[in-house]
Amino acid sequence: MENAKQKVRCIADYQFGKGTGTKLFPENIEIQYSPRTGRIRYINLDNQRLATLRPTDGRLSVSIKAAQTMAEHIPEAKCFVTVQNAVAPYIAKGGDVFAVHVIAVDAEVGAKDEVVIIDEKRQVLAVGRTLLSSNEIQAFKTGVAVKTRHGTNK
Repeated sequence: MENAKQKVRCIADYQFGKGTGTKLFPENIEIQYSPRTGRIRYINLDNQRLATLRPTDGRLSVSIKAAQTMAEHIPEAKCFVTVQNAVAPYIAKGGDVFAVHVIAVDAEVGAKDEVVIIDEKRQVLAVGRTLLSSNEIQAFKTGVAVKTRHGTNK
């Protein structure tokens, strides 16, 4: 079990920046395994899902709860996309993020990365996956930048 905890923490450090793994996944996390393959599938805390380990690429998909933890307690994480307050209600309902509405994006964000979408007040709106890298998001003024997976008001 300790090896599994260390593994998910290392993945989080790689994916979101050094030091995020131990802050995001404390000692009392519960790890669920796939009954079919026996591999790590879900990471829960207090019976609430924090993340899912994607079997296709071995990366984490975070939940809204994990996103809120990262926004409040791990500001150094490298996975934030800040959008204009004007579009915040639309994104919180699960709408995709268009490049024109992005105010800031962490420089380390690449295409197909897991990101936390926040408004100008640093309130979590949604979680999703980027379609473009941070440089492309800042350069483009048309098109979808982030495909939203879960909004806070969905």
